[in-house]
Amino acid sequence: MKTAVLIPCYNESATIEKVVKDFRRVMPDADIYVYDNNSTDGTDEIARGAGAIVKYEYKQGKGNVVRTMFREIVADCYIMVDGDDTYPAEAAVEFERLVLNGEADMVIGDRLSSTYFEENDRPFHNTGNRVVRKFINTFFKSDLNDIMTGMRAFSYNFVKSFPISSKEFEIETEMSVFALINNFKIKEIPVEYRDRIEGSESKLNTYKDGYKVIKMIFSLIRDERPLLYFSSVSLILLVIAGIHFFPILFKFFSTGVVLRIPSLIVIATVVIVATVIFFTGVILHVLKKQHADELEHHLILLNEINNKED
Repeated sequence: MKTAVLIPCYNESATIEKVVKDFRRVMPDADIYVYDNNSTDGTDEIARGAGAIVKYEYKQGKGNVVRTMFREIVADCYIMVDGDDTYPAEAAVEFERLVLNGEADMVIGDRLSSTYFEENDRPFHNTGNRVVRKFINTFFKSDLNDIMTGMRAFSYNFVKSFPISSKEFEIETEMSVFALINNFKIKEIPVEYRDRIEGSESKLNTYKDGYKVIKMIFSLIRDERPLLYFSSVSLILLVIAGIHFFPILFKFFSTGVVLRIPSLIVIATVVIVATVIFFTGVILHVLKKQHADELEHHLILLNEINNKED
């Protein structure tokens, strides 16, 4: 059974050597890949010197790196971890066991139930993690503790079925939602989180990346829960139409005169638009169900191929 450790990196020269050596020590039989994303500080050479297989992704952004890693690498278990030395390599052993034993398709390194809030001194990041967790658990009926962790493990089926659309740091949110929507087996393991060492700088921008994550959540709700999304839009439009229509209706009952004809025309148009939007959601819901059936068929074929190879 082959395990691949995947480390996406951008200017992590201060920590990458330790990360690679820690994983080589803990998982000596694993292939360790460092995917360099246009680093300018010699991260790639340091990683190569530490014993990693170094590859490159020239499109900037973590989502672009993950897309390339998942396309290129073939393994039975994938361990993905940030190159900033904030996650313990020792935890990966349990991650690997859960995936190789078939107990999980995605293992999440849960920082938020461990030391994250004590180690991380960026309050807006703490708030952002809580907000994203609340959004995802509410809209996708889950109870995940850590949506945006940078340490995860994946099965072959998950990696080869995941259609990545994210380009940057919102990739973690997309992974979590994809696993939830498509009923993959998810396990959460609390992991000790340690803040970056001095001289190692985070690439996250609290407001810019926070906006992208929130935008991604609404896009995922639209794409993965189309009936809920479009029904909600239709309901909002109908409420607005009702607020303007009922005063005209009550006036008609009391006077027998229809006033504000132009307003009635606009109200009727809004109702028609709301109806069209609702049925758009119904159609997309049916298409999404068909897509889910196709994905299930794809996973069955993958399992058959894997069984034949075994």
